[in-house]
Amino acid sequence: MKAAVIRSKTATEIAEMLISLRKSQFGLRMQRATQQLTDNSQIKKARKDVARVKTILHEKGMVK
Repeated sequence: MKAAVIRSKTATEIAEMLISLRKSQFGLRMQRATQQLTDNSQIKKARKDVARVKTILHEKGMVK
C-alpha cells in the first residue's frame, strides 16, 4: 500500500483502515499458528502496512 494513497484519505477512513489491517494481521497470525499459511511474507507486509498507517495518523495528529 502506497503512503500517497493513505494520505489522500480522511482521518476517519484511515482509522477504519487501521482496524481492518489489524484484523487481517491477526488472521494471518492465526493461520501461521495452525500451519495454514503458505506465504509467510504476508505477515511482514501486513506489519509494515499497519506501521505506515499509524505513521500517517501521527502526522495528521490523530493518535496520542
